Amino acid sequence: MNDSLLITTMTFGYLLIVLLVGLRARHGQGSSLEGYVAGGRHMGLLVLFFILGAEIFSAFAFLGAPGWAYSKGAPALYIIAYLTLAVLVWWLIAPLISRLGRRHGFLTQAEFLSACYPTRGNVLGLLIGIISVLAMIPYLTIQIAGAGMLFEAATSGTIPFWLGSLAACGVVAAYVYASGLQGIGWTNLLQGVMMVVIAWVLGLTTAEQFFGGVGEMFREIQRQAPEYLTMPGAQGMGWGAFSTAILVSALGCVMWPHIFMKFYSARSERTLKRVFVLYPLYSYLLVPLLIIGFAGIVVLQDTPLDSPDQVLLTLVVEMAHFPAWLIGLALSGALAAAMSTAANLAHTSATILVRDIGQHLPACRNLPDHKALKLTRLGVIIVSLAAYLLALANPGSLVALLLGAYGIVVQLLPMLLGALFWRRASRSAAFTGLAIGAAVTLFYQFGGDAPFGWHAGFCGLMINTVIFIAMSLATQTSSSHSPVEALAARS
Repeated sequence: MNDSLLITTMTFGYLLIVLLVGLRARHGQGSSLEGYVAGGRHMGLLVLFFILGAEIFSAFAFLGAPGWAYSKGAPALYIIAYLTLAVLVWWLIAPLISRLGRRHGFLTQAEFLSACYPTRGNVLGLLIGIISVLAMIPYLTIQIAGAGMLFEAATSGTIPFWLGSLAACGVVAAYVYASGLQGIGWTNLLQGVMMVVIAWVLGLTTAEQFFGGVGEMFREIQRQAPEYLTMPGAQGMGWGAFSTAILVSALGCVMWPHIFMKFYSARSERTLKRVFVLYPLYSYLLVPLLIIGFAGIVVLQDTPLDSPDQVLLTLVVEMAHFPAWLIGLALSGALAAAMSTAANLAHTSATILVRDIGQHLPACRNLPDHKALKLTRLGVIIVSLAAYLLALANPGSLVALLLGAYGIVVQLLPMLLGALFWRRASRSAAFTGLAIGAAVTLFYQFGGDAPFGWHAGFCGLMINTVIFIAMSLATQTSSSHSPVEALAARS
């Protein structure tokens, strides 16, 4: 009981520190919507590095990644592969997006794409906004559900799932409401350092305690369960599923609105490129967490889990006999991962609700800046509450939820690449391809079996791309510029 009290006290102390840092970031901040959403477009290298790191490394990293290593083995390495590819795509397109965003005052992804493909009544912007929110709410739910799981396991049920989720959700909503991107940036810096240090401490000490080291751990897996070290893995994630999961995740990384919109906030294009050069350093966070998942393959052979996502908590909290203070630090580090991503998602979702969806309502058209800011802050509360209620509905595997969300958001990719690089890119083709691609993805995600074991989002992306190319080629056009070149010319 004393251990549980110490862990709970440390964790709530950490939540209080994060809240104070997030609220403190509000001082000196302007009251404009641009300042709240894009940080005044002057984010420097260090803060932007940790913001972009927190966009991806979330509750999924601390719970879902070890869960896949434990349940599937080698196929979990798809995570490392897609992060490597995603940075290359960022390098190619992000500087141009940042430049045009600054020039035209864009704050959301939909504003950029709808400016490239203007439609009557901005119907395309509305569709993109709806798809974006549908993709991000499950992603935000992952973070809140992960926080609840962490609290419940680390405190031996003293803090139940519903209360742990509510505490983390409340802290995030409070500082995002008050401080916007500035609060997110400074709390992500604090939480990013915490995540990296604690992940490595946990990964190496877990392998050392159970096996005497990482090398001996893999030798033991090779002796007892070699199928976990080869493809297609213990649960048969074939090459079709593995390769398409990498492609959808790498390309979807570019299209996540909460990542796309951070390109607008950089101080300069040079700052962005420096962040991308350093970004792979953040990916090393996953190595020790995957080690914990692999350790569970042998240690938990006779202890089946209700969900693979519980492997880190089971090993670290229940079986490793770590001191209470270390478990408290571990919980704080995992919470840092969940909360830092949750803050970005709540902030972005609220902005999209007001800028891309709300503007189609009569009461929200042509709002002055201060009223749009007020509604965006209110949107943070609404989105956070919706995700909390979904988390209480007991969602499935964190990785499955995340892959499903990637499948939806990657449907925006053909129209973006067409806008950037193709003179024949057609507005009607972009709209039609997006709508049908999203529908196909949802069908395979919830209703049908994708061919060849492919990711549902990959099936939608292929159909989306074919429709986009075919309709664009069939459309008569006299333009000698790509949509982005035409947009730049209008500056």
